[in-house]
Amino acid sequence: MTPFEIGLTSFGAMVVMIYAGFWVPFALMLCSYVGVWAIKGSPLLAGKLLALAASETISSYFFGVVPLFVLMGYVVSVTGMGRDAFDVANHLFRRLRGGLGIGTVGANAIFAAITGISIASAAVFTRIAVPEMIRHGYAKRFSVGVVAGSSVLGMLIPPSLLLILYGLLAEQSVGDLFIAGILPGILLALAFGVGIWLTAILWPARLGPGVAAGGGESDLGPRDLVAKGLPIVLLIGLVLGGIYGGIFTPIEAGAVGAGGAIVIGVLRRKLSWRDFWQVLTDTGLVTASISFLIIAAQMYSRMLSLSGVPMEFGAFVAGADIGYWGVILAYIALVIVMGAVLDSSSIMLILVPLMLPVVGGMEVDLIWFGIVTVIAVEVGLLTPPFGISVFVIKSALDDPDITLGDIFIGAAPFALMMLVVLALVLAFPVLATGLI
Repeated sequence: MTPFEIGLTSFGAMVVMIYAGFWVPFALMLCSYVGVWAIKGSPLLAGKLLALAASETISSYFFGVVPLFVLMGYVVSVTGMGRDAFDVANHLFRRLRGGLGIGTVGANAIFAAITGISIASAAVFTRIAVPEMIRHGYAKRFSVGVVAGSSVLGMLIPPSLLLILYGLLAEQSVGDLFIAGILPGILLALAFGVGIWLTAILWPARLGPGVAAGGGESDLGPRDLVAKGLPIVLLIGLVLGGIYGGIFTPIEAGAVGAGGAIVIGVLRRKLSWRDFWQVLTDTGLVTASISFLIIAAQMYSRMLSLSGVPMEFGAFVAGADIGYWGVILAYIALVIVMGAVLDSSSIMLILVPLMLPVVGGMEVDLIWFGIVTVIAVEVGLLTPPFGISVFVIKSALDDPDITLGDIFIGAAPFALMMLVVLALVLAFPVLATGLI
């Protein structure tokens, strides 16, 4: 077999293994090792090459951003800032039709700006927002749908672990990616809010009888509003302001943000030693998982390079004469289709190393391409049968009457709105690159 044929066979075997239920990093590592062994003819050389890829990846300075932002996210979650964000957003939007749903979107946007984990957003707001919306007369299907839809904001609004992963894979500045995600993230949150408001006016029955009353009651006075909102504003300003102002790098911002979250939690007496130990344990587990994913992705990328698959694929695309937009739209369609069966990290680990040589030869802005990729991947978080955010919400629900189908149906309008925002970012790249 030629190296190209070995690369294709390894790729096919890896996809089959993932569909069969193998852990994604294990499938990537095993196929990479066997592929390099077959290409070079030496198991010892294959092991050394892949060990070198792992060593270079894990020793990278930029890799330090992962545990720091994960730590900050867990501290923010355990200290109750998610509930505070919901209370503040509910108060601000209480007079609008569908205000409680819009408030949930706003709270998720705020929460996304201080933690980059969409799964955390889904779990937190399932427990906080869903019972409140149901209690105020909102339909169960809409209540879980709005939480599922708005939870994906955590993957786009910086800091975002998915943008960090893309930055490591594409060797792009994580800081630039964070800044590029601001406008599309805000636009997506606005699209969700406007969509809920229009639905409340035009088709109020879809939201439930509680829509007529606007948002729920809010007893927040000025002092309570400041007490709940000020820590969130300070933490967001500390992290994003520091990055955008050039005061510190994204890695340093993660450390400063994590430290700031810990200080706020201690000062508010909402971070006990037991909570802190649990936060450290969860951070270690998540960081280890992400580490294996990124190491496996680098091994996979090295194997693909040795096989010549990316170059041959690029030559095939160029020879197919489908043009610039043909390549971009075909890529987006593939990402969305894969989102029906794979999680977001796996999609990026498989497709980004394959596509980078192709789009690099087309002189595509890789920062813009990263934002497009993340938005397309986000759609997969809401599409059946996988839809990881949907499964997280289902597991966090206390109501057995709400089925997975209800959550998928409730989240469908938000997936459509994401496609609209994706089309806008495709048509107007300045939305992603304008602040850089």
